[in-house]
Amino acid sequence: MSVIEQYIAAADKNQQPHLNTIYHLIKKQLPTATEQIKYGMPTFFENGNLVHFGAMKNHLGFYPTPDVIVHFLDDLEPYQTSKGAVQFPYQESLPIDLIDRMIDYRKKNLNIS
Repeated sequence: MSVIEQYIAAADKNQQPHLNTIYHLIKKQLPTATEQIKYGMPTFFENGNLVHFGAMKNHLGFYPTPDVIVHFLDDLEPYQTSKGAVQFPYQESLPIDLIDRMIDYRKKNLNIS
């Protein structure tokens, strides 16, 4: 079991569906990235931190870097955002397509295939 899978298994049961979904989505997009826990959160790393995500009390935190947040700000309007993070409430479905596009944008900016 990877360190991220251990993190998810230790999370509250109501958080696990979102955590598993985003984990598998990121893993599919970044198959060569190393899985780590940094800053207490699951992190995908390849020549630096690519993205982080984490289980917060009422939402899934997704941290794709400030540049990605700025680029997708219009699409992220329904969600609470900060400089480098977006909050996805557990009671709502994850916007899979949007997250996928955000990861793809991050990859392209770093020339990762």
